[in-house]
Amino acid sequence: MKIRQIATLAVVGIGAFVLMSSLYTVNEVEQMIITQFGKPVGAPVTTAGLKIKVPFIQEVNPIDKRVLEWDGSPSDMPTKDKLYISVDLFARWRITDPLQYFLRLRDERSAESRLDDILGCETRNAVATHELIEIIRTSRDRVPLRDALLTDAERTLDMGSLVPIQKGRKLVEQEIFAAAAEKVRVFGIELLDIRFKRINYNKSVRPKIYDRMISERRQIAERFLSEGNGEAARIRGNRVRDLNKIQSEAYREVEEIRGVADAKATEIYASAYNQSPEAVVFYEFTRTMQSYKPIIAENTTLVLSTDSDMFKFLKSMAPGGDADPAPTSGARR
Repeated sequence: MKIRQIATLAVVGIGAFVLMSSLYTVNEVEQMIITQFGKPVGAPVTTAGLKIKVPFIQEVNPIDKRVLEWDGSPSDMPTKDKLYISVDLFARWRITDPLQYFLRLRDERSAESRLDDILGCETRNAVATHELIEIIRTSRDRVPLRDALLTDAERTLDMGSLVPIQKGRKLVEQEIFAAAAEKVRVFGIELLDIRFKRINYNKSVRPKIYDRMISERRQIAERFLSEGNGEAARIRGNRVRDLNKIQSEAYREVEEIRGVADAKATEIYASAYNQSPEAVVFYEFTRTMQSYKPIIAENTTLVLSTDSDMFKFLKSMAPGGDADPAPTSGARR
């Protein structure tokens, strides 16, 4: 009885082991290739659930059926206009024919390597047949944004205008996608999308490009600076002109006021000293004496004619110091 029980348990254990070896599960994100002695047998298993296989001699090879990512490393390549740039690319792909994929590639590492070769080659071919502006610009319909304050300067310096292109980056990406999709289809792979992630100048030429950009911006800045200096000079010139105009008008007005005042003073003097002949002679004497003060100073030599108006009062003075300043009684007083 003990031997029979042990034998029964052994049979049950072997049966359970065989059953477990013949059962496998497929989840929603996988598809399976069944191989027998290393060779695929039957159709790929693409539906999820519990499945059965021949135990021990058949193996299950899972293959991902989700959308996968390919992210290439940046590589240097020349453009049509002989500029070396560093291009960083990424793509999305999935396995649509698992049997073909398994026969040719086996695993994702081999698929990634094959995608590196194909996508890198097609990208290099596309970049070499297009100029840099075609790869950078998104599309040929793009219109640049312009600052309204710089409209005049843009007309003068041709700023803000984009170089005309034939295709643009989107069409270049489509060319790479179309060429690469055909080549990867034989591996059971469907290429879903491809995009430029980053485009930059090569490290060896980047300093020269930056220096040229700095030089161009400096020229623009100097142009704006010269225009600003010209405008400042014009404003200063207008200020000086307006100031001179104001000063000349003020000087004219002052002279007019002064002339009116002098005329009024002369009129007052005339009315005051014209009342009698003696007043006229006295005014003439006082004015002559006042004129001597600014003319005659210490150590001054004055040469006068004997018949001049300035000398006639000096001429009438007596030698002893007594003077007869005027021939009339009004002048003697």
